Amino acid sequence: MCKGHIDGRPVSSQSSSVYLSVKESPKAVLTVRPDERVFRGETVTLKCDIKCGGKTDGVNKQKHRDAVSLCSTQELNISSVKYFHSGNYTCTGQINTQISQRSDAVTLTVSAEAQAAVRVSPQPWLTEGESVTLICEVSGSSTGWTFSWFKDHDHLSDSSRGAGGSYTLSPAALQHTGVYTCRAERGRPAYYTHNSSTQPLWVTGVSASVSLVINPSRSQHFSSDSLSLSCEDQSNSAGWTVRRYTDKDTKTCSTQTGSPCVIESLSTSDTGVYWCQSESGEKRHPRNITVHDGEVILVSSVDPVIEGETLTLHCLHRSTNSPILSADFYKNGSLVQNQTTGEMNITTVSKSHEGFYYCKTERGQSLHSWISVR
Repeated sequence: MCKGHIDGRPVSSQSSSVYLSVKESPKAVLTVRPDERVFRGETVTLKCDIKCGGKTDGVNKQKHRDAVSLCSTQELNISSVKYFHSGNYTCTGQINTQISQRSDAVTLTVSAEAQAAVRVSPQPWLTEGESVTLICEVSGSSTGWTFSWFKDHDHLSDSSRGAGGSYTLSPAALQHTGVYTCRAERGRPAYYTHNSSTQPLWVTGVSASVSLVINPSRSQHFSSDSLSLSCEDQSNSAGWTVRRYTDKDTKTCSTQTGSPCVIESLSTSDTGVYWCQSESGEKRHPRNITVHDGEVILVSSVDPVIEGETLTLHCLHRSTNSPILSADFYKNGSLVQNQTTGEMNITTVSKSHEGFYYCKTERGQSLHSWISVR
């Protein structure tokens, strides 16, 4: 308000009061689609929003103090981004003479063309009736992708059920054997990654008459130890050969058909899947063998555990002369039993007990073994 007077006059004049409201300039908000990490060739949209406060007056200023509305929005499209588009982006807006505050910076990173990768959990070798999940991922990015799946280069008709990146076969059947790849896409117009590298998946049949006998009978072994594997067939033991698949190659492990596979001194390169194969090419009884050059291994059955049975796990040290120390047992990375005498028992096993197990002592930690339940 204001007031004034005229010299020599005793009475002054005074105005009525006027409420003046001062509010902070609105701040711009910058967002980017489909992600702040994109790949060369994608279409990127930068969106700038200006959010303004509601009108206020002297009576209702508290009521409208938190009122916010969208005053203005504008988009900038960059089609087929290049490396030079990488950088920090900000935006401001202006209405008449009012200028908004500058938005916080958004860092746009443009990488080389996207590459999909496929992996399998728990393992690419299984017996019919078991479950397996193929997982498709885009290196360096996880936002907004949908996925397509291919088997032996043919698009899978039910590929949409793996749109979330996981494609599960449960139960797995013999016809699921093949080479799988995946591809990811996002945005409009759609941007496609390169196809992933191939992931072989082998599903072998169940045969009560053929079994792979492993001695010593466990899935984990110490390096430098010896290992013997043989195929036992009640009807024709001479017709089967032990074969193996490792990171290096796939080859016959037996010296001749019907003879055992003997490895005098194991090395970590012997880690892989071993199975029985007939002269006609039938594959039976695949089993994982893991070789560890550390001081501790987990002793577990090489065969799946039947529901209702008891599962026993041991923690074994390389030095057989040393006493068994207390051990902790883990499932899928979480502690399930600690300070034991190197043994853990699970009575009345159910499907929920499936998972990756390992043990840890003061001398070291074992590798992980997948425990399968049927």
